[in-house]
Amino acid sequence: MSMTLTEKILAAHADTASVRPGDLVDCRVDFAFANDITAPLAIQEFRKMGVERVFDPDRVAFVFDHYVPNKDIASAQQCQITRDFVRAHDLPHFYDIGRSGIAHVLLAEEGFVLPGDVFVGADSHTCNHGALGAFATGVGSSDLAAAMALGRLWLRVPETVRYVFRGRLRPWVTGKDLVLTIIGDIGVDGARYGAMEFAGEALAQLTMDERFSITNMAVEAGAKNGIMEPDDAALEWVRPRARRPYTVYRSDPDARYADVRTYDVGGLEPVVATPFSPGNVLPVREAGQVQVDQCFIGTCTNGRIEDLRMAARVLAGHKVHRHTRLLVIPASPAIYRQALEEGLIQVFMDAGAAVSTSTCGPCIGGHMGVLAQGEVCVSTSSRNFVGRMGHRESRVYLANAGVAAAAAVLGRLAHPDEVAPAPGPA
Repeated sequence: MSMTLTEKILAAHADTASVRPGDLVDCRVDFAFANDITAPLAIQEFRKMGVERVFDPDRVAFVFDHYVPNKDIASAQQCQITRDFVRAHDLPHFYDIGRSGIAHVLLAEEGFVLPGDVFVGADSHTCNHGALGAFATGVGSSDLAAAMALGRLWLRVPETVRYVFRGRLRPWVTGKDLVLTIIGDIGVDGARYGAMEFAGEALAQLTMDERFSITNMAVEAGAKNGIMEPDDAALEWVRPRARRPYTVYRSDPDARYADVRTYDVGGLEPVVATPFSPGNVLPVREAGQVQVDQCFIGTCTNGRIEDLRMAARVLAGHKVHRHTRLLVIPASPAIYRQALEEGLIQVFMDAGAAVSTSTCGPCIGGHMGVLAQGEVCVSTSSRNFVGRMGHRESRVYLANAGVAAAAAVLGRLAHPDEVAPAPGPA
């Protein structure tokens, strides 16, 4: 029976010859993780199960990344619960402050997620890892507890829609623009409990960082997972990092899809998602003269080295507008270190930006960048719902790193080429 990439991975992990959309399958889990918010709940449910040990200490990780460095006593208590559990179970893969980064970036860097894996995390943006050809999905803390205990999880096989990118990318257009274009097209529930399979020759023009941005935001269309077949570039990225063997799966040529949608990327420009939905998408040139109080470059969606390079290209030789704040948060210590070595941090500081240790903080309105009443932020993050980054009467525009940097310089929504020359061909 012909199957899509997602169906092949789930069939293999359910030890069955084939699956079809709608089937309920009991799957082996290759790796499971939780963060500082979701881990205490998972630990609580794990203890209720009466299980003495996790199924495999080498396949479970805890990553502190949301309210760290701890902003208050409550967040410190949350972290203490997890630290105590890690010590009690002698778990090797624990990323505390100073060693930690944003989980969806850090765990891929560390080689814990690989092509062909079933990878689950108690965080909705776990779908990020589908760029490596893994079935990666977010689960609730109780499901995460079950995975920690049993190394298995019940899943319903999603139907797959294939999104095909054709053509040649224009300057300043990134993976973030491609996925926002799709979400603007189908809506925030257009892929509800589906698998979004991304394909087409235009993907080869994207760096791995940009590909992660696409699969990362599959959940913003309601998807169960986002996924790409790993090409040579993806496998070259994986090989030096992989901690264990892996299997590469590919969709059958005659696999059945619920739908196939094709996009000509040559006609796309940098876009923004306007308040209050990732589905409110339009070209940044059509968004109007929106005055901006804060710009934020970071998060699991766009806090990688390619994002920082793009931002630095725009900011070089410029200053942040005197009525605007710019926050830059590298997504992991490795990215921070690379940005230092490349001189990007110097560019940011010379421009007047604040550069922070790796954290999700501002993305969820947690700390280190909370918005006041009436303030406007251009953010490279993934969500802009009411109150997402602070006060309910603040507004967030989602964009790529070049747009956010240009807005920081001009103090308003802006196309990057208003500030800097366009980059050359990829």
